[in-house]
Amino acid sequence: MKKILFGLLAAIVIAVGGFFGLQFYVEQKIAGNIDAAFDQIRKDGGKASHGRLDFDLWTHTLTIADIKAETVAQPPMMVKIAKITATGLVQPDAAHVSAASVEAGDIQVGARMIAGSDWQATYKLPGITVKDYSGPATIKQPPALSSVVDMYQFVSGVFKDITASSITVPSATFTVNSGAAIAAEGTYSGLAMLDIKEGKIATMKSDELAFATTTQAAGKTEKVTGKVANFVINDFDGTAAATTLDPSKADDDSYHRVYGHLSIGSYDVTAGPGVRTHIGEMVADDIAVKPSRVRFAEMLSTMPQPGAVPSPSEAREMMEKVARIYEGIRIGSAAINEISVNAPQGQSQQNVARLSALRLNLEDGKGEFAVEGLDANSPGGPVRIQRFALKAFDISNFMRAVALFANPAQRPPPKQLLRLLQALGGIEVKGGVAPYKNSKQTINIDAVNLSWGQFVGSIPTKAHLDAKLAGPVDPTNPAFQALAVAGINRQALDLDISANWDEASGSFVLDAPAFELSAMLKASLRTSLAHIPRGVFTLDPQQASTMAEQIEAGPLELTLRDLGAVDLIVAQYARTKDLSREAARSAIADEIRANSEKAASANPDAPAAIEALIRFVETPHQTLVIKLTPLGKVQGSQLMQLLNNDPLLALSQFRIEASTGL
Repeated sequence: MKKILFGLLAAIVIAVGGFFGLQFYVEQKIAGNIDAAFDQIRKDGGKASHGRLDFDLWTHTLTIADIKAETVAQPPMMVKIAKITATGLVQPDAAHVSAASVEAGDIQVGARMIAGSDWQATYKLPGITVKDYSGPATIKQPPALSSVVDMYQFVSGVFKDITASSITVPSATFTVNSGAAIAAEGTYSGLAMLDIKEGKIATMKSDELAFATTTQAAGKTEKVTGKVANFVINDFDGTAAATTLDPSKADDDSYHRVYGHLSIGSYDVTAGPGVRTHIGEMVADDIAVKPSRVRFAEMLSTMPQPGAVPSPSEAREMMEKVARIYEGIRIGSAAINEISVNAPQGQSQQNVARLSALRLNLEDGKGEFAVEGLDANSPGGPVRIQRFALKAFDISNFMRAVALFANPAQRPPPKQLLRLLQALGGIEVKGGVAPYKNSKQTINIDAVNLSWGQFVGSIPTKAHLDAKLAGPVDPTNPAFQALAVAGINRQALDLDISANWDEASGSFVLDAPAFELSAMLKASLRTSLAHIPRGVFTLDPQQASTMAEQIEAGPLELTLRDLGAVDLIVAQYARTKDLSREAARSAIADEIRANSEKAASANPDAPAAIEALIRFVETPHQTLVIKLTPLGKVQGSQLMQLLNNDPLLALSQFRIEASTGL
């Protein structure tokens, strides 16, 4: 019995000794892995340490206390963690370790935001909880972290090997300051990342961010406070984002999607003396990057030192790199909805401006930018725009054109200024209302569509304008006095006009199928020029003049339909001559006949055309059609000289056809 008892006791002692021996071995192995990672930070001149490490074999719980790390990379960083606890810790294979839960408490991260600056940022997190964690069994030693780019590259590489069902942070606070000039603080709540796997995160969200910023300038203190609610990102791909930092991807010209969907529920900011800005929602879909263009490391290398004013050449270089980044970003669609700005007016808050939406799509640096539902107050009265859009907006080339203004002492020549026009394909305006001067009347825009393109050098050779608008008749303007006297206080314009040069045929066509002045006149016009060489489209006047010698005039067709314009002319003539309207109409016809005798002698077609014109005047609401056809070759430059010096001789170069009809 004693032998059995002593044998059992010996077995227990050996088992207990083995247990604690195994526990000691596991603790030492884990500590060794951690110290190996910290050694690299120390080798780079930084500091890294941890306190007591415990591992409980019964519960498979690891606890590490008092973790501290500080790098000397530019900008430097500091991390402190009071305690990390991993429960349910197992090693399913030689390369991986997993845990049911990992909790970190009392975390502090501090960093200098920009190398060489006094911008400091500090984050404090009471705790982080990671569920269903799986990651590498051995912590990779980081390379020499000489920059923020190096750090992000290392973190993204580690992140690819980690999976977790969730990472939650109940709250987090931050402070940012730049000396005594700027100070900001804020609090996040409800931070979470869900379904992390292979460098991707299915969902990232924050329930709320509340912040406050204080600035000191010129002896004044300005404070801005704000709140952001329900920030959500879906389908984040960290591997795709890391391609922009990977030197081996510098020639990758394909798109890598970083975000599937991004949304912010609401955004509210109060600034200055009670100026409040509210955004109801911000959304964006399908955000991708092209590594060959989006090179953030190169961008950071050109950033000027804090406080330094970049030279014109440095500013142009920086703008060029930003332009290249825009060429490598794709945004399927983005919108900022329900924007309003309120400011104090007397004892109450008054709406200053309101927008239904700002919209943007972008690919290869080009896209469309639109403003919808603008409702604003101006000194003259309310301003409303249903939609304003920049069409085929080339943001990258626009930035390159703006960079030409980097040197105030050296303004770019007109040829370079026209690059701004090349960066934009057109403008669209719908439903516009604006006050006219200080009156209670308004200018109304039903729709305006203006587009251009087909550039030769910096000059567009194709354009189209479609406009419908209306405005008041200003009685103080001499050009509109006849309308005002006739009791017409408002006019509407409906215009459709296009111009196009065809290089293959050398023809230029001006076509205005619709021109209507309400209650006055309706017209259409089509004319053309032939043998227009490419070289005529230049800002060099001497070259343009030389090339213009080859241009020949083409046919012209003009249709006029009287909607009341003739009656207005007759009424005005009657008032000035003190005649009846019928007498005035006859007098105008007689003047036309008397003044056209010279035209009849210059062109045999003129008498028939003059009679058609007289019928147009004598018969209300008549339609007049005039056609001019060149008699052989009519050089454009000679025609312009004749029109300036002898218009009748110019008309003799054409066959004239004129007719009227109801």
